[in-house]
Amino acid sequence: MNQIDNFPVRHEAMRIAGEKVVTEDRIDVVSPYSGALVGTIPKGQVEDVRRAFKVAANYQSKLTRHERYEILQKTADILVARKDEISDIITAEAGLCKKDSLYEVGRAYDVFSLSARICTQDDGEIFSCDITPHGKKRKIFTVREPLRAISAITPFNHPLNQVAHKVAPSIATNNCMVLKPTEKTPLTALKLADILYEAGLPPEMFQVVTGAPQDIADEMLVNEDVDLVTFTGGVPIGKYIAEKAGYKRKILELGGNDPLIVLADADLEKAADLAVAGSFKNSGQRCTAVKRIIVLDEIADAFSALVVEKTKKLRYGNPMDPDNDMGTVINEQSAILFQDRVNDAVAKGAKLLYGNERNGALYSPTVVDHVPFDCELVREETFGPVAPIIRCKSVDEIIEVSNSTAFGLSSGVCTDHWPTIQRFIRELNVGTVNIWEVPGYRIEMSPFGGIKDSGLGYKEGVLEAMKSFTNLKTYSLPWE
Repeated sequence: MNQIDNFPVRHEAMRIAGEKVVTEDRIDVVSPYSGALVGTIPKGQVEDVRRAFKVAANYQSKLTRHERYEILQKTADILVARKDEISDIITAEAGLCKKDSLYEVGRAYDVFSLSARICTQDDGEIFSCDITPHGKKRKIFTVREPLRAISAITPFNHPLNQVAHKVAPSIATNNCMVLKPTEKTPLTALKLADILYEAGLPPEMFQVVTGAPQDIADEMLVNEDVDLVTFTGGVPIGKYIAEKAGYKRKILELGGNDPLIVLADADLEKAADLAVAGSFKNSGQRCTAVKRIIVLDEIADAFSALVVEKTKKLRYGNPMDPDNDMGTVINEQSAILFQDRVNDAVAKGAKLLYGNERNGALYSPTVVDHVPFDCELVREETFGPVAPIIRCKSVDEIIEVSNSTAFGLSSGVCTDHWPTIQRFIRELNVGTVNIWEVPGYRIEMSPFGGIKDSGLGYKEGVLEAMKSFTNLKTYSLPWE
């Protein structure tokens, strides 16, 4: 018996209008590592979703900025105080190792604490009208007002932080949100809801519904009380939402196929550290993970040797073991897909340097060199712990290869050559270019988002989300 088998099974309820709502039909939540039952959730139906949105749309929050600040900051403080308990839930249902789940609690603290501080700042603007010969002696003022109801749908890979990035800006702007977390990892979201209520949040402002996508997902998109749909997840579902939701605002943060680019002048030790961290943290299950390592051919042999050396030092296995650097991926089906893609790349000329071993959902950190830039492993988003090395002969070729996929989220660049850095910033078709950092580096309030199949171009991050979650109203007054 392992530690996950000892995890207390959580039989959860939906959180609707301050009530815990259960259904006769249940959905099992199982450990990706052991297959043990870690919880059950209600198999909610359309009527549950409609009720939640009606409650949200009819509730008008009167919380002052200071009251919102107190709720958000208290939530952040509770998260830190209970980080071990919360990280255990993340690890049990998602298979992420304790190092990663504890790190996620820390990131969620940042989201709530930064949202708390930002919501105390007045976001209005003032425009003087007498600035041209045709202007009048007036001033135009802006004010931001909350929407009716926000529909939020979150994925499995960050079961706490993905929710935090939606609900914290919603609270900061006095909005009401209904969340549907993925049925693969819903327990963390339900725990967060209870923490928010404990911190003083009126339950009408954040409700959680659970169920099978085929039963309730469409209602999350078409409900008449919804003004905005915010979704983080895969491209096919994101494009379905874009069509199905119709004339509603949509914030779609979708997939990534992010490159780490290494040039000849780079400090290879430092670049290899970034490659390993970017490829394997969170079991490689991040839209901003390093999915392609694009290296100049002249230094590729030395660089790949360093990546293999550092990868071999990683420990993986039981995610509850605090010494392990990596746990599982989300399920066995995903692990099989990654193994098949690596095998396909090898069949097309790539060289397996390390890994590609699988036991259920446990998939080893894997390094593959000489990867053809157009094989499935690197053309599609491989959402797991694989470090594929693509060799190029010039900067021109690197830019061409980097831009050759359907995605355009983030990138990392390892070089000190300033003219080339400027060129990458100009010519890489992505939302973020990080010099000497992994593609995913950011702070929780900075703008974040991609182009092409990585999203609609709208940005996440606390500040951008707060803007998106509001209606902008102007009014003008005479002003002598």
